[in-house]
This record gives sequence, C-alpha cells and structure tokens, in this order.
Amino acid sequence: MELKLEIKNAICGYSEKIILEDISFEVSNGEILCILGPNGVGKTTLFKTILGFLKLKGGSILLNDQDINNWCRKDFAKAIGYVPQAHIPPFPYRVRDVVVMGRTAHLGIFASPSCKDYEMVDDIIDLLGISYLRNDIYTEISGGERQLVLIASALAQDPEILIMDEPTSNLDYGNQIRVLKHINELAKRDIGIIMTSHFPDHAFMASTKVLVMNRGNKFHIGKPDEVVTSELLQEIYNIKVQINTVINESNGKELKICVPIIK
Repeated sequence: MELKLEIKNAICGYSEKIILEDISFEVSNGEILCILGPNGVGKTTLFKTILGFLKLKGGSILLNDQDINNWCRKDFAKAIGYVPQAHIPPFPYRVRDVVVMGRTAHLGIFASPSCKDYEMVDDIIDLLGISYLRNDIYTEISGGERQLVLIASALAQDPEILIMDEPTSNLDYGNQIRVLKHINELAKRDIGIIMTSHFPDHAFMASTKVLVMNRGNKFHIGKPDEVVTSELLQEIYNIKVQINTVINESNGKELKICVPIIK
C-alpha cells in the first residue's frame, strides 16, 4: 500500500528535558531520507519517538494522515521496520532464526513461522548476499555481519517504511558500499527509507533528500546537492570540507564527494 510518514512540528525529549523542538519532514514509499548531524543533536531520540519508545511531547506524527497513536502496534509493525545500530540476543540463535523473527508481526499469537515465511527469509538472506551465514550462530559472527542480519530481519517484516539507525556502522568500506547499494535497490522496490549516517558522502550516494540537524534546534532539509554544502558541513562539524565532483566511469554520471581539508 502507499504510505506516507509525516512529522509535523514535533517536540521530542526525555521526562522534562527537551531534545528536539519544532522539527518537520515527511517520507513516502520509494524515497530515501538521509539524516546527518553531529553526536548529541537528537537523531536517536527522534527515531525512538517515531517508533513509540518515547512519548511525543508536542506536534504530531502521522501515518497516512492518522495519528500513530491510533494505529495498533501490530499494524504499525507491519508498516514500519527498524534497524538498530547494534543488537545481541541473549541466546545463541542461528542467523536464519534471527531473520525469521522479523515475521512476528504477521503471525498469530501462538503461530509458528510457516514454510512460506522461511522461503521469504531465505530470499532476503540471498538478496543481501549473506547466504554463507544462514546456519551460523548470530552471536559468533562479526559486528558488520550482525548489522547485515539486522537489516535482513527488518526486511522480513515486509515494511512500507524502514528506519535505519546508522546502517553502515561497524561495517568495513566494502560492506558500507554494498549496504548503500541495497538501500538504493530497496527504494526502487517502493520502500521508503529513513537512515542516519556520520558520513556526508552517503547522502550523495543513497538519498533523495537530506535532513541536516545541528545543535540549537537548527534544521535544513532538501535535495542533497542543495543542502550538503561545504559551508554547512563546516558549521555543523567544525572542520573545513571541500566538495568535489567526479565522473563515474561506468555510467558517465556525476558524483559528489566530501574531502576534509587537513593542514
């Protein structure tokens, strides 16, 4: 189904402490929103509020024009998936079993995953190129491999929108690029994606729009080429950055890259 997530003038925080104030944006199927910003500006707080782990203190969060509080948790889980930065289960499950846990929202209270559920899980594992991990113990694989398994588990949820908290964290350079490629492919399959990153280059490589968050509740949102500028990066990260344009030799398209200026 078509799905639109709207955050309107949201106020987010913990107890009496306000972390974010008056933030607004929207994401629909097929869009990729990349959120950039320094540590401590409230990116994870925003995600926790959207997902219902924290109570919204003001403003509204809507799914298809309905307040998320009016969605039952099961329907909400079918609509929105979440990939955390890291997760280690208390028991040594096999990778295939960790991924099939993503099907929970689609099962009855006492139901077990069906053959069809496992077929879907196997397809997702193959899609992400981690077939070699299928029968491995999740707690014994590398941090980067666990991140790919978490993405697979979220996809098994079959969501319309996927929220990804630093999906490339703990990944080596090759796996970072592979994950970004998968993110682009997922958007082509009509999944809306919200992801955070500490690498401005990722906004150029995998996003249709960018939200830059800075201290003092300063927000900038728009297309990557318009928002991610050397001036803004210097303002939020306090370093000089030069943005260069290179040509992709395989397709002739331009790609922007960020180069820090280190004296």
